[in-house]
Amino acid sequence: MSDAKDFVRTIRGVVGEDSFVGLHIPDITDVEKQKVRECLDSTFVSSVGSFVGEFEQSIAELTGAGYGVAVSNGTSALQVALELAGVGAGDDVIVPTLSFVATANAVSHVGAHPYFVDSDEETLGLSVEAVEAVLVAARSTSDGLVNSVTGRRIGAIVPMHTLGHPMRIVELVALAEAYGVPVVEDAAESLGSRAGTSHTGTFGTLGILSFNGNKILTTGGGGMILTSDEELARRARHVTTTAKLPHRWEFEHDEVAYNYRMPNLNAALGVAQLERLPEFLAAKRRLADRYRDAFEDLSGVHFLSEPDGTESNYWLCAVRVTGGVERRDELLEATNDAGLQCRPFWNLLHRQAPYRHLPHAPTPVADALQASVVCIPSSPALAAA
Repeated sequence: MSDAKDFVRTIRGVVGEDSFVGLHIPDITDVEKQKVRECLDSTFVSSVGSFVGEFEQSIAELTGAGYGVAVSNGTSALQVALELAGVGAGDDVIVPTLSFVATANAVSHVGAHPYFVDSDEETLGLSVEAVEAVLVAARSTSDGLVNSVTGRRIGAIVPMHTLGHPMRIVELVALAEAYGVPVVEDAAESLGSRAGTSHTGTFGTLGILSFNGNKILTTGGGGMILTSDEELARRARHVTTTAKLPHRWEFEHDEVAYNYRMPNLNAALGVAQLERLPEFLAAKRRLADRYRDAFEDLSGVHFLSEPDGTESNYWLCAVRVTGGVERRDELLEATNDAGLQCRPFWNLLHRQAPYRHLPHAPTPVADALQASVVCIPSSPALAAA
């Protein structure tokens, strides 16, 4: 088994010798600065302005979704998408325990309960078999399926495309349709990723993207609701803009809603970044190829590649190491001491303080992944190091 010095040396051989190498640093050039200046000069810097609509249309065209609705962040996008999918207070929503906390938080924001299930070892995403076990055991009622463990209605399933690698979304959607449960895709990390020829976020009833500062494309803060249903898109736009009725001057609102619209200033940055997305995707793939080659002969370390039949954006490159959590932490300590910002997977959601009281399914694969995966520096600029 290779030691920590070998691990550090291998990463340094790919990323260069800068004293500090971040996990994922946004790539901002004069292209972005010019668009932001245009927005500032227009004085339309808040939720009204041409860049928001342009960004929505461009993302819809890129992904193949019928419609995109730009909002303040990925969490608010998922919250609204769940509501539009029919999730209500007291429902269960099936989510992977191996995910960022925002996935569970969005479920809680609609008054529902996350029901955590296991991951798939190959894709890192939600296990189709684990979901099937919950659905098979569920009791059918006039209101829908009832979770046999919790006694609550199963309102939706939320798969997440971990690190940008598409999960087995075609199989999951077919399973969900057979049981009449809507799928809302958390594609926050996977802009530019495809399962087959279709973009992640477009398989379910609705999907969402994130444009946080650490994503492959950033608007600083921001998210997008994706759907091919015209009425759902109309509702999404209405409830994320305070449910204000159109009028030249009157302020009339027809329901309690949210002030979640993406500001024009953020959208201007997104429009510019979107012009460079092919460049980012190509750089990410070159970086992944270099890491894969570099780690090939390092014992006890396995580079995580895209699943068969998919195209990943390689948002974060990652390796899986043998030796358990002790070795994982040894490598994390060595890399961070050396100025290489590496991170483990998120702590499993069913063990987080807000959620540890909730029942959950068995999670042996997620446990093993959390104890063995190390995410390594993945900024697009590193492909030129």
